[in-house]
Amino acid sequence: MKILNVQPQYVPSAAANLLNPDVASLSGPVGFTMTQPFLVINHVRITNKDTAARTVTFYKGASGGSAGGTEVFWANYMIAAQDVRDWYGQMRVDAADFITGICDAASKVTIEFDCEIGVS
Repeated sequence: MKILNVQPQYVPSAAANLLNPDVASLSGPVGFTMTQPFLVINHVRITNKDTAARTVTFYKGASGGSAGGTEVFWANYMIAAQDVRDWYGQMRVDAADFITGICDAASKVTIEFDCEIGVS
């Protein structure tokens, strides 16, 4: 496993992909078959940089997904102005999985991930 720190990025106002470990091409190694990597998310931080409270939801599922029942981390969560929230745990994200998110206003809340990356 190798540590992966995903730098802060804004949470958009429409569902968009925020994290996915898929590798487009696995060709190249000699003597073994490369497999898709996976991530284990250990820590997620959201930061509201706005002067007003904002509502966010994050999902694990299909690309660009925001289907009910796939919410993870915070679901319809109101984060106070100038506040920070942290999630700690272990969540595996495979190549077919996407972490997506929505905020009620674009470019107001950032999200960052601390993960470990491995090969299955």
